[in-house]
Amino acid sequence: MNQETSGKTLKELIEEVADLIVSSKRIVVFTGAGISTESGIPDFRGPDGLWTKFDPEDFTYQRFVTSREARKRLWGMSKTVGLSWTDMKPNAAHYAVAELEKLGKLDCVITQNVDGLHQEAGNSEDKVLQLHGNMQWAKCLSCGARWRNEEVMRWVEAGAEDPECVKCGGIIKPEGVFFGEAMPAKETMEAERRSSMCDLCIVIGSSLVVYPAALMPQYAVQSGAKLVIINEGETSLDHVADIRIDDKAGEVMSQVVKKVKKKLGTK
Repeated sequence: MNQETSGKTLKELIEEVADLIVSSKRIVVFTGAGISTESGIPDFRGPDGLWTKFDPEDFTYQRFVTSREARKRLWGMSKTVGLSWTDMKPNAAHYAVAELEKLGKLDCVITQNVDGLHQEAGNSEDKVLQLHGNMQWAKCLSCGARWRNEEVMRWVEAGAEDPECVKCGGIIKPEGVFFGEAMPAKETMEAERRSSMCDLCIVIGSSLVVYPAALMPQYAVQSGAKLVIINEGETSLDHVADIRIDDKAGEVMSQVVKKVKKKLGTK
């Protein structure tokens, strides 16, 4: 594990984060792709990220709805990546965030991720605001019928390269938000409200460069909240963070929650 440039040891920083969590009343956790890379999910912009294997243009809403070839490439992406959405499992960082909810310390999770792993780790559905949708589900763009991703993938494996709605024949699209597609209004407004009302915002695994999602920690800081950033690599808000840890989310958050439980006197 790394030592922070502030001169404090990682152990000291973890102790400080735990103290902040114990003393805070409304905690918002903001997560990005970095929390899920430890689950084996590639990020988008890294050296082995998805954009080294796919044309980002295929993930624009316009291209998806107008090009059958683009839809075929997207539905076949699990073979290219060697990982399907149904293979993905939570890691230690997801479980640590879920533990904060069990301890009564979590107001909500605001996530840029589309993998649904926070819920799988144990966070309540109503505690997770997914600003970029959820690729675990797919929906017909014509009639609105929904299916779990694994069901649609069974159709693909059976030979449906561009699966169509079994009810109306319409285009089926994963519920992740594509480029050029608006973020879900209800979740975005609620995320803004929760961010502006929290007293502690913990950013995990995000470089905070994708907007408007990355505005949420800014709203928290502007409203007077403390800011903790746990991310491998620089972020756009490092200069205003109260505590900055450059290390793996799973290892750090597991230790943080262990300290919190000890301070709260819970097992």
